[in-house]
Amino acid sequence: MNPTRKRRLVVISLILGAVGVAATLTVFALQQNITYLHTPVEVLAGKVPADARFRLGGMVKAGSIQRAGDSLRTGFTVTDGDADMAVEYTGILPDLFREKQSVIATGRMENGRFVASEVLAKHDENYVPRDVAEAMANAHKKHDVPESKPRAQ
Repeated sequence: MNPTRKRRLVVISLILGAVGVAATLTVFALQQNITYLHTPVEVLAGKVPADARFRLGGMVKAGSIQRAGDSLRTGFTVTDGDADMAVEYTGILPDLFREKQSVIATGRMENGRFVASEVLAKHDENYVPRDVAEAMANAHKKHDVPESKPRAQ
């Protein structure tokens, strides 16, 4: 093999190696930042690692909202129809947050309670993330709840 081809082979090998290392580092970085959506029944079934950060989706159970008088701490229960999960959040809640409303809370489990760092309330019935729509559709089928059609605009 002549020196020019040998040099090209070395340069191409180094470039491919660098791309491989960069791709590997990117995959590891993205895995740490992914937050998966789970329902209360999945969390209670142990499908979520103990120290994982994830999103909890469902409905705010009627009569479950408890606000602390001296701070912004709020406790409420998220339900998917099969199981209930106690949630604790400190901060200002969205304006649309209320009982029997769809909610997605981001956080982690601590001492048997879900401690949320962010709470999102459903803002429009015409838009629902695909994974939430699938989870709610499965719950509706299981509990024989009639499906509601989005309003035409």
